[in-house]
Amino acid sequence: MTPFTFLWPHILVFLSLVLCSILQSNTLHLLQAIGLGRQRIRDRSRNYVQMELLRDQETSEPVSPSGQFLNNSVLSISIIAVLELEVTFDDSLAIPLLNDLFLPINPRFSSIMVTDKDGVKRWKKVEVRLKDHVIVPVFASGMSTQFYDECLDDYLSKMAMEQFPQSQPLWEVHIINYPTSHAASNMVFKFHHSLGDGISLMGTLLSCLKRADNPSLPFTFPSVQLHANKNGRDLSMFRKVPRILSSVYDTVSEMCSTIARGSLFEDDKTPIRSRHSGVEFLPVSITTMTFSLDHIKQIKARLGVTLNDVITGTIFLGVRLYMESVSQGSGNARSTSLVLLNTRVHGGYRSVQDMLKPGAELPWGNHFAFLNIPIPKLRDAEARKNPLQFVLKARKVIKRRRSSFGVYLTAKYLQLVGRFSGPKRASKFIRGTLENTSMGITNLMGPIEQLVVGNSPIKGLYFVVTGSPQSLMAGIVSYAGKLRVALLVEKDFIDPQKLRSHIDKAFGMIFKAACGSGTSTDPPAN
Repeated sequence: MTPFTFLWPHILVFLSLVLCSILQSNTLHLLQAIGLGRQRIRDRSRNYVQMELLRDQETSEPVSPSGQFLNNSVLSISIIAVLELEVTFDDSLAIPLLNDLFLPINPRFSSIMVTDKDGVKRWKKVEVRLKDHVIVPVFASGMSTQFYDECLDDYLSKMAMEQFPQSQPLWEVHIINYPTSHAASNMVFKFHHSLGDGISLMGTLLSCLKRADNPSLPFTFPSVQLHANKNGRDLSMFRKVPRILSSVYDTVSEMCSTIARGSLFEDDKTPIRSRHSGVEFLPVSITTMTFSLDHIKQIKARLGVTLNDVITGTIFLGVRLYMESVSQGSGNARSTSLVLLNTRVHGGYRSVQDMLKPGAELPWGNHFAFLNIPIPKLRDAEARKNPLQFVLKARKVIKRRRSSFGVYLTAKYLQLVGRFSGPKRASKFIRGTLENTSMGITNLMGPIEQLVVGNSPIKGLYFVVTGSPQSLMAGIVSYAGKLRVALLVEKDFIDPQKLRSHIDKAFGMIFKAACGSGTSTDPPAN
């Protein structure tokens, strides 16, 4: 059986999705009429059952398909967010803050995932024992900051490997009141991804925090550059047709590539891809680096790209330099990055109350898709002569695939798989996609102003995604004029400090090529 024979059923599903989307406008009213007619019959004959169902739904809501895909025996993904505080946090304030500010935000924070008598997974509200969710570890006292750096790294590694107990709500707060090289203390939040994606959970954190300069003022965020028709006029038909055809081609290509990546094709084994079985359960190390948003904006302005293009290209170049330094020739190996894409129509943030409203422009939940982005290959002479190609190539591929409908149809495809074959089947597809690629990149936009939690100013923040069967994950977040990159790597396989130094080097190469070596704003070493 050839790979293409295997792909045919998936391609037929994709073509069916396209056909359904075309016919949807003509058939929607008919389907609704049929559905309403059948519902009326059920209502007349099964009033008691319907009343019981409505009564149950008042206290619980169905778990979304994506929530089920991310929380089962096949795949369990979590998010760890670290707040670096300028002063020691009074841990006696934790439970009152969580009770007054955090729990009321969303019923899911007071719920567990259960299966009802019809086999439907629901969020069931339970009594929350806050003391079970607040952990204050104890280390040896009076030690050096380097000692506590190692303690924090080991502690985060342990957190990343541990699974949430399904008998209590899927979140935790850890207060580490020991001085590290970056902070006087650290507050660590761990959320299961089934609760919501990064934007939902960032909105949650922001609801619990205030501006340091003026708590009564709202947060502001860096401006987002959208890819749009710059002249603001409609394109002529002669220009629309090629774009439509190109979009159709990109859609089919992206859909087929995603399906093939999840079931057939995989990246080479390299210094960033160990192929170890159960890699998500192995110890990890976390290292971070900080970049000035002003320096990134200088590169952005010179190249006419976005902030995400700059940092993604920087990471790609740094990763290739690291690979080549570990194993000669691996800089040209077949390696792919999964870049997470927010699929909401509107960007930015809203209040959690707005996100939870029916039909919200920026809804709560998991609204993301994967973009399969080949990591540009490293050819020493070419890369050193023009490292900007890593930024420009990353931009070209990301922009093309963002503009296609492939990522949205892939989401529909997963929903169909989950509906007809069960959530675990969809989870296996997602897991296969993760396993067959070399790394993942996800990014969030944080506020421009400094924040406080309780009475403790937040010096910095970063996040990582855990539970992914990959040896390398990168989490990117902007905050208070800085861009923080956190690297989660498989311990004793990837050297985190060496990888960090190569990404630093890559940024210097790109900055120099874009802005010139004679500027007075050369980026400092991390």
